[in-house]
Amino acid sequence: MIGMNFWAFLVLLVAAVIAAAVLHYVVCYRFLEGFDGAVGKLIAGWLGAWLGSPVLGHWFERAKLADIYLIPALVGAFVGAFVVAATGKALAKAFSTKLS
Repeated sequence: MIGMNFWAFLVLLVAAVIAAAVLHYVVCYRFLEGFDGAVGKLIAGWLGAWLGSPVLGHWFERAKLADIYLIPALVGAFVGAFVVAATGKALAKAFSTKLS
């Protein structure tokens, strides 16, 4: 997957856009509110989609596009985007000071 072609990159980018849009705008699971939060999820989603097939395996030969297995790529994209937002929220909660 290191030497991927442009179409494989685009498939991973679309999976990342879907995951970032669903988590940021539909579910409203956010750490950063604006456009920067969506871009952060997009980058993490792309990395998750890129690691999806090697880590999760090759599922459903019919759901394969540009040598990318779509189901593991989507799962990886959602996991990557979720982990970034969850880690940011956890760190913000851990380091916040409450005045009582």
